[in-house]
Amino acid sequence: MAAEKPVVAVTCTAPVNIAVIKYWGKRDEKLILPINSSLSVTLHQDQLKTTTTAAISRDFTEDRIWLNGREEDIGQPRLQACLKEIRRLACKRRSGSPEDPLPLSHSCKVHIASENNFPTAAGLASSAAGYACLAYTLARVYGVESDLSEVARRGSGSACRSLYGGFVEWQMGERADGKDSIARQVAPESHWPELRVLILVVSAGKKLTGSTVGMQTSVETSPLLRFRAEAVVPARMVEMARCVRERDFQAFGRLTMQDSNQFHATCLDTFPPISYLNDTSRRIIHLVHRFNALHGHTKVAYTFDAGPNAVIFTLDETVAEFVAAVRHSFPPESNGDKFLQGLPVEPALLSDELKAVLGMDPAPGGIKYIIATQVGPGPQVLDDPGARLLGPDGLPKPAA
Repeated sequence: MAAEKPVVAVTCTAPVNIAVIKYWGKRDEKLILPINSSLSVTLHQDQLKTTTTAAISRDFTEDRIWLNGREEDIGQPRLQACLKEIRRLACKRRSGSPEDPLPLSHSCKVHIASENNFPTAAGLASSAAGYACLAYTLARVYGVESDLSEVARRGSGSACRSLYGGFVEWQMGERADGKDSIARQVAPESHWPELRVLILVVSAGKKLTGSTVGMQTSVETSPLLRFRAEAVVPARMVEMARCVRERDFQAFGRLTMQDSNQFHATCLDTFPPISYLNDTSRRIIHLVHRFNALHGHTKVAYTFDAGPNAVIFTLDETVAEFVAAVRHSFPPESNGDKFLQGLPVEPALLSDELKAVLGMDPAPGGIKYIIATQVGPGPQVLDDPGARLLGPDGLPKPAA
């Protein structure tokens, strides 16, 4: 009996990132090149991450992929673009390197299994973490060491920002071939240890208008979007990088909210209009402004991506009081013990003054749950064989 040919497998994790200067609109749909630069915060993988195992073997007869336990179509154009690009880079590298653990491994078929520890396509930036993890894992399994911005970007534009921890900018670039449209770190995750992030999950359902279709329509129909990209974002990128460098929360928070509001204004300026925010989202905006007004300065800031969930930035000293304000305004319906997930938060009592200022009728169940997290590192390789999502046969491990 012939010996089985070896399976080479690598397992990695990658983080979610949340843009504080938003990316919306492409100048090249195929290469996924943006009409403006963007800047994001990488969230900690203890709370939100994608885990991916990629395995290659000469025994595999076709490329296959499983997402959250279900086999998906590997022929999706964006998946294919990532695979082609990694194999091209592997070929290029191999042509100059004689020692290779699996000769011609770039021609081997690959099996990929990926899972998120948070709801997919619910406005929690799952595609960014997913494609960053795919690019990073494929690079490890195929022995590619070059910059992976382009590989990740071909899957999902914002995925290139999830290749780094801390604070990351995606430079839009000028070149038609996109070689200068890359992500780079502005500051590491250790730079601002007091910064905290609260994700207020309003809805874990799939959105009506996906980001890809949404931004394409905006580029075609919104004059405000063009103005934003050309006249507003460049200065905001410089200012946001300064806020991060100097840990200036007042200015960071204010600019984060302004940029979120302008992004959603361009969605309304799109024809037909797109609305990602719902009534609960607007109540959260109202709550944040009233909370800040009482304190006389910006203590919390919201940002919303293409969905109704709010991402709140604040400093650790404010978390307990703000969570109490959220509980007061949106009393948990049935999951009181599961309402707050992630980093522990000490219970706090709301002052009567704050209750009076909030002045809203409570909306029970408006927020499903809160995930408390912080700034975190970029992708990680998991050496523990127990963490692999694929068994030695290259098929998904049965659920425990």
